[in-house]
Amino acid sequence: MSTKQTEKRLSRRAIMALMITGLAVAIVFTVTPWNIIPTQVTEDVTVLAVTEYGCVGESQYGRSVVVPECDARVGDIVSATFNIPAMELNGYLEELERRQNPMVDAWDRNVSGTGFSP
Repeated sequence: MSTKQTEKRLSRRAIMALMITGLAVAIVFTVTPWNIIPTQVTEDVTVLAVTEYGCVGESQYGRSVVVPECDARVGDIVSATFNIPAMELNGYLEELERRQNPMVDAWDRNVSGTGFSP
C-alpha cells in the first residue's frame, strides 16, 4: 500500500467526520430542545375553587394551577408558582403557526362557521 492511498483514505475519513458533525449541529439547532424545557413562572391567579389539595386558579396562559396549603376563598387573588414549557412563553408556537400557514391572517383566524367562498 502506498502512502498516497493512505493519505487519500484519511482525507475521506476527515471529510466524513466533518459532514457528520455538521449534520449533528444542524439537527440540534433545528429541533431546538430549549423550547421544550420547562420554565418556572410566578404570577397572581384568581382562586376558582378550593379543594383538599389547595386552591385552584387559572393562569394567564390558560393553565390550571394548584396552590398547595392555601387558605384563600373563591375569588381571592393568590400568588402561584408553576412550570410551563418555554415554547408557550417565547412565541415559538405562534411563529410555527405563521410559517405553516402564511396565507392565513388574523381576520381569517377569527372567522367561524361554514360556507363557500365566492
